[in-house]
Amino acid sequence: MREAMANAEVGDDVYGDDPTVKALEAETARLLGKQDAVYMPTGTMTNQVGIRTHTQPGDAVLVEQSAHVYLLEGGAISAFSGALPRLLPSRRGIFGAEEVLAVAGGRAHPFFPATVSPPIRLLCVENTHNNGGGSVWPLDELRAVTQTARELGLALHMDGARLWHASAATGIPEADYAAPFDTVSVCFSKALGAPVGSCLAGSREIITRARRFKQQMGGGFRQAGIIAAGALHALEHHRPRLIETHQLAARLAQGLAALPDVLLEAETVQTNIVRFRLRGIDSGRFVDELHARGVHVLPSGANGVRAVLYLDLTPEDINLALAAIGETLKALAPEAS
Repeated sequence: MREAMANAEVGDDVYGDDPTVKALEAETARLLGKQDAVYMPTGTMTNQVGIRTHTQPGDAVLVEQSAHVYLLEGGAISAFSGALPRLLPSRRGIFGAEEVLAVAGGRAHPFFPATVSPPIRLLCVENTHNNGGGSVWPLDELRAVTQTARELGLALHMDGARLWHASAATGIPEADYAAPFDTVSVCFSKALGAPVGSCLAGSREIITRARRFKQQMGGGFRQAGIIAAGALHALEHHRPRLIETHQLAARLAQGLAALPDVLLEAETVQTNIVRFRLRGIDSGRFVDELHARGVHVLPSGANGVRAVLYLDLTPEDINLALAAIGETLKALAPEAS
């Protein structure tokens, strides 16, 4: 990957003449079954530009209550689009048509005219779901939800930062998952292993509009082909390897579930994210202690922990991580009691 980046042919992306960026955008659009795509620095930007293309200030956006676009992007839906998030309940990030109808399916009444509430313009779906522990949307449920949204006149955006993982886990092509959506955001710096960047894909008309908002939000690159080359290399060489990270994640989950003071249903781990809870142990202290032992995870709430598996890990790495986690739990258990 680094060799490809060092040898990348470059131009000026602001003017649309960086050949490596253009090659990455074309390949992403092809894989997702869309007409065009635009490369940006981050998944937050591709998500928020996607939302902006579908909304006007004062509109409402349907989002799942723990979605990345809602909780982990700095309030950007309101800051950049001036839109109001309307929250949907879910099961590990997956919701049904009934949840969409419960929030968006009401009709105006003379005693409560449509002009009173902000109009709902867009439904956002996250696949795989980060806070859901890397959960994968079943394709039939995804199609039912998106069909309901279409019947309600809503546009559709997918936060597919880890869509590559959904496809690797199920064998369903990314284009099948992406088909119902107007815009799809995908990331290259998750387990694909590229250093920087995401793409937003959609119709030519939508992506032309998106390029304007990319520039407004400060996403204009210059010689971006240097980093786009890393993303292009990842697309071409790393996608078939994602299943390796899923297998290691399952191994980690099974080991964690057997440890005292860890709360985890190992069978819920579908892709490369392992989320677990600690019984009576502060997650911040646990993460600090574990970090000192060479294992890097993130706290998630008072006693939740998120572990993400990436390329180049081995089964031996998982054994070492489990040993370090066990030692950390023993060290902290007296404090917990």
